[in-house]
Amino acid sequence: MVATIKRLAYNLWWTWNPEVGAIFETLSPYWWEQSNHNAVAVLRHVSDDELRARLGDEDFAARVRSSLEEFLTYMEQPETWCITKAPELASHPVAYFSAEFGLHESFPIYSGGLGVLAGDFAKSASDLGVGFVGISLFYRQGYFQQRIGANGWQEEFYTSFDPDTLPFRLVVDESGKPVEIAVEIGYSVVKLRAWLVTVGRAAIYLLDSNHPENEEHFRELTARVYGGDISTRIAQEIALGIGGVRLLRTLGVQPSLYHMNEGHSAFLTLELLRERLAAGRSLGEAQQDVRNRCIFTTHTPLPAGHDRFEQGLVQFQLGKFFQILGIPFEQLMGYGRVKSEDANEPFCMTVLALKMSRVSNAVSELHGKVSREMWHDLYPNVPVDRVGIGFVTNGVHTPGWGTLRAHEFWNKRLGFDWTDRLMGEKFWKKLQDPNFATDEELWALRYTLRRELVEFARRRLREQHMRIGGDGTGIFEQVLSPDALTIGFGRRFATYKRGPLFFRDWGRAVSLIVNSRHPIQLVFAGKAHPRDDEGKKYIQRIVEISRNPQLFGRVVFLENYDMNVARHMISGSDVWLNTPRRPLEASGTSGMKVAIHGGLNLSTLDGWWREGNDGENGWSIGSDREYPNWDEQDRVDADSLYQVLESKIIPEFYDRDEHGIPRRWIARIRHAMQTLIPQYSSDRMVGEYVTNYYVPKPAAD
Repeated sequence: MVATIKRLAYNLWWTWNPEVGAIFETLSPYWWEQSNHNAVAVLRHVSDDELRARLGDEDFAARVRSSLEEFLTYMEQPETWCITKAPELASHPVAYFSAEFGLHESFPIYSGGLGVLAGDFAKSASDLGVGFVGISLFYRQGYFQQRIGANGWQEEFYTSFDPDTLPFRLVVDESGKPVEIAVEIGYSVVKLRAWLVTVGRAAIYLLDSNHPENEEHFRELTARVYGGDISTRIAQEIALGIGGVRLLRTLGVQPSLYHMNEGHSAFLTLELLRERLAAGRSLGEAQQDVRNRCIFTTHTPLPAGHDRFEQGLVQFQLGKFFQILGIPFEQLMGYGRVKSEDANEPFCMTVLALKMSRVSNAVSELHGKVSREMWHDLYPNVPVDRVGIGFVTNGVHTPGWGTLRAHEFWNKRLGFDWTDRLMGEKFWKKLQDPNFATDEELWALRYTLRRELVEFARRRLREQHMRIGGDGTGIFEQVLSPDALTIGFGRRFATYKRGPLFFRDWGRAVSLIVNSRHPIQLVFAGKAHPRDDEGKKYIQRIVEISRNPQLFGRVVFLENYDMNVARHMISGSDVWLNTPRRPLEASGTSGMKVAIHGGLNLSTLDGWWREGNDGENGWSIGSDREYPNWDEQDRVDADSLYQVLESKIIPEFYDRDEHGIPRRWIARIRHAMQTLIPQYSSDRMVGEYVTNYYVPKPAAD
């Protein structure tokens, strides 16, 4: 049993089965907390002798046996969704390339939504039995850790991870020697090793440039998520795209197709092109072969958000590779230009991906429209509505975002198999039946989760206060209230997401918050990119507001936003606030995570919410239109936000019957769960990719 427990710790399946994670917490609550919930780190501090002794407790041993049986059954399950839909994918998996994977808070090799989406994709691919091999980079220092200084300004710092405490293994050959591949960057040859992360039945390989034979600056190439300057960026993307294909070849993996999650990995198409030219194909044949095997997902609705590299930089960083490829440099530059012959146009990774893929998609219906308009020049003889960019709206891995409390609640009422039935719309209609959960039980769940968020926030705020010189007194016991309507806002602090929009009209905002009969409270969290000073100013503004004597304890900002903070916020918030300036939110997924916890959405009609809101499962801010003037759009949206809160949300939340239950509010929760959980599950998302994009498909390499 000891060996199987260790195997389980190295498989991130436990991260979406919180009852199993609780076993590792039981073994060492201290190291569980210190390691940010890392099962491998816990076992490093629990000897085999202790583990065997602890299993002498029959109750604990029974919990362990049950979890191990569930794990082994999952791993060995012969019949899966994919076996009936696309059995070919079992032997020839999808190779999914992404610059980041957000898998768990203890493994922070992600910066935000793109990585979290990739992590949820991998988990659902595993659950559905889709053959899946992920390719990314091992960021030894991850993304930055955030501190808020005494002046409210975001400060960044990095820490290096110890690979021995992370849930992965170095990839070695049959003799135990590390597997290595090499890529040409500039006029150097850079060696890369790989680490294997096991995610249920899926595998993710992380390329690592920290090789003793590399030049010092190349050893640091993969150290940080999106770290360094533009030269580092293109070098990372060479390692990801070209290095990723070479790793798959070295390991003998034969993908059925290559899925590029955003343009960072698009250089993989040039490596595939090189292989086919080397095999004797003509250029035209080789290009068509590559297109047949590649699909591309774009996530960025702003032209400035797409990686572009000047010709001189491309020529230097890919010079040696181009020599091996044997195609004139200008011809290769054309693959990354909208106008292939325009020598003044920089090389764009998205253009490369679009040109070299047989099918491309955006991540929501509105984003598809925006993307077709943005890239219409690539398809000059096609009407804009026929541009070859479709859409698959994003989803979230509901079991992975469900807290232990939520799992226990639904296991008892819907059965343990509810996590296998996330696409079953008929199944989720059960929630309209009070026999599966009474109003009283749902309201008790909401109070419990709100209490847990309040106490989590108090602990975090006390720690933040003491770090900047505070005395840790009991003032934080007065922060937030388990009785107040709680609004959560947690996401990247990009300016278009408009974090401070709620406070645009100061007097109106304050009057809503401090209302003695029907108070509301707001919990904020999020990071701004290290080079985004305007985003940092938004954070500073929220922090200053949280310190205002009128609002102290009613508005809080939690530093160092990660998946753990997010899980507390999406479970404890009654209302999830989302205020992007339309149409700049490609999809967004944070609001999808609240439904399983009984939370409700309040959002502008952008991204996924434009499709998800039916008028009864949450509330919208503004209308289904854009404004040419941003200030006007902000004014109109802020006014709409206040009106919805004043006339609908606050009255409905505080409208209680003689038993203290807000019946209309609970009815809205039921409807939101029924309509949103199956539709915005990553199981549905992955299923759409399989049936609409992955098959039918060409034969494997």
